[in-house]
Amino acid sequence: MADYTPVLIGAEPLAALVGNIFRANGCDAAEADRIAEHLLGANLAGHDSHGVARVPRYVEWQQAGYVVAGQQAEVVTDGGAFALLDGHYGFGQTVAPQATAMGIERAQQHGTAIIALRNAGHVGRIGAYSEQALAAGLISIHFVNVAGSVLVAPFGGTERRFSTAPFSVGVPTDPPVVLDFATSHVAEGKVLVASNGGKPLPPDALIEPDGRLSGDPHTLYGEYEQVGPRNPANGLGAIRAFGEHKGSGLAFMCELLAGAFTGGGCSGPIDARGRIANGMLSIFISPQHFGTEAAFKQAAQDYVAWVKSCRPAKPGGEVLAPGETEARLKAERLANGVPLQPDTWAGIVGCARKLGVTVPN
Repeated sequence: MADYTPVLIGAEPLAALVGNIFRANGCDAAEADRIAEHLLGANLAGHDSHGVARVPRYVEWQQAGYVVAGQQAEVVTDGGAFALLDGHYGFGQTVAPQATAMGIERAQQHGTAIIALRNAGHVGRIGAYSEQALAAGLISIHFVNVAGSVLVAPFGGTERRFSTAPFSVGVPTDPPVVLDFATSHVAEGKVLVASNGGKPLPPDALIEPDGRLSGDPHTLYGEYEQVGPRNPANGLGAIRAFGEHKGSGLAFMCELLAGAFTGGGCSGPIDARGRIANGMLSIFISPQHFGTEAAFKQAAQDYVAWVKSCRPAKPGGEVLAPGETEARLKAERLANGVPLQPDTWAGIVGCARKLGVTVPN
């Protein structure tokens, strides 16, 4: 029986290894380190689905020309407090922070800003962009879709129609509240992690063509080797939307706002580009400009404290605000190392060696 005991890798050597992989694959040093920092950040926050498990896939996409190193987000439309940017299929870890930085700057100038980004490479954990805005004291809301990625069945159906369509909101309380989730029952990356021997999927996370519910990654990927690539196109089933009709409805809105509205395209019905691309519609709000910042923060923090004071459902339990689990895990993993499933680590090591990158002992 396979041993799926996690391998603990120190955060610093793991970031250095991932950065070196992307240097060897053709990224400049700044971009390679940015990709590594973002992917590691997802692992530190406990979102392993958007972490370093993605490295081999990112490398494959770059080698295939699906994602392009060295791109900058280009302004297509500029209305001052709003702008439309095109990422030109650059790494999401480059163009999405640029779009967020513009949103922060414009909101600090005008009080609010709306930034639409299209044709970005995989932008990773969306909560990172909420956190980028929080560092500037701003509220932010992010609707995201994945053009060309059809993985999720709508409520009442069995066929794929949505991408995993993530959504995030950040509110600058102390500590900040960060909501960040895929509108699918599980992110596709969680299916990837489960297929590598990681945390098993809920038994109702996926759906077969005949309507049977499943927690088996083969439903999404079809047949695959224990260590190697996973292709969702090989599976016959779909991921389910979370929360029945409510999550399905939010996914619908992410596709319409981040896909159709930005001009980057929705998940389907047909995408001839042969690659996926993220769209992101972001709203930034400066509490300072509304003249009620102090009262807002006090009311918000009082409310957070009141919610957390709720009697736990289980003895010894705790009611947590969005973002608290991630903050605690980050501290723990920085101190003790990042747990990776053996198959995930083997995939990263294999990827590094193919590129001539030395793997630390």
